[in-house]
Amino acid sequence: QVQPVESGGALVSPGGSLRLSCAASGGAFDSYAVAWFRQAPGEEREWLASIRWSGGGTFYSNSVKGRFSIARDRAVGTVTLQMNSLRPEDTAVYVCAAGRPIASTMQTPGAYYYWGQGTQVTVSS
Repeated sequence: QVQPVESGGALVSPGGSLRLSCAASGGAFDSYAVAWFRQAPGEEREWLASIRWSGGGTFYSNSVKGRFSIARDRAVGTVTLQMNSLRPEDTAVYVCAAGRPIASTMQTPGAYYYWGQGTQVTVSS
């Protein structure tokens, strides 16, 4: 069992960048895929990106491809989400999750077993 713990959320100006981090408390991401989702007030949870810890394969939602980048840091056991060219509509709670999805279910919340509490990202001038 692993408990994802997010950090790095902040208030950032439009056009700015931010890097979020997800650490594994109580275990390690070794046998999991790790995903980033976000949820804005009044909206459904949106899948953004996933990475397979063992092989490093990455998967992206079309809505963030080219602006966001997911990566693993094997030295410290974390997964990061680098977010560039941020827009006000990127404002949301960003949540990290771990699970064992297959390629066709990477974007499916039900494929992830363990969820973090989330970190707030606000994009505003």
